[in-house]
Amino acid sequence: MTHSILLVGVGGQGTILAGKLLLHGLMAHGFDVKMSEIHGMSQRGGAVSTHIRYSREKVYSPVIEAGTADMLIAFEKMEAVRFLSYLRPGGSIVLSDEEIETAAMLSGGSVYPQNIEAALCAAADTLVLNVPALTAELGNPRVANTLLLGAAIKKLGLENAPWEDVFRAHIKAQLVEINLSAFRRGMAVTR
Repeated sequence: MTHSILLVGVGGQGTILAGKLLLHGLMAHGFDVKMSEIHGMSQRGGAVSTHIRYSREKVYSPVIEAGTADMLIAFEKMEAVRFLSYLRPGGSIVLSDEEIETAAMLSGGSVYPQNIEAALCAAADTLVLNVPALTAELGNPRVANTLLLGAAIKKLGLENAPWEDVFRAHIKAQLVEINLSAFRRGMAVTR
């Protein structure tokens, strides 16, 4: 059986790095894995998504079709709404409660939608994490990506992969420990 995980956010949130860590961790866990990234206008805060499909058998395509993702890892609430149609019935969401305003919102042309969390919780099994507060406890807001990844790994039951080795191989040496701390914190706060 092939499983699908869709990571979504905006440029600069570390969505792509989290996807690469997940890819390598799943491969180290013995899965065949395919990954596809869509950067869009990521350099300017635009949408970023990473499709990951994995199985104990051969995976032929990295692309997740609408209605088939087992999990949506959302680094920003509106991106979760934008990609909700990709989640399969019974799928789950790991959600940062972070709100990043668009250019239109910043200029006063629109406002950030209300009640997004409630709508997502009504649509799927949703774990909402106060990522800004959790990363503030760690002393580094830039580790939100590995914190969310840790929460997702716990929900998926994949804690036994050699994650520390993966982090050491794919993150700059001076940033490994803080990212491992965030990853472990994400696992610790997950049910």
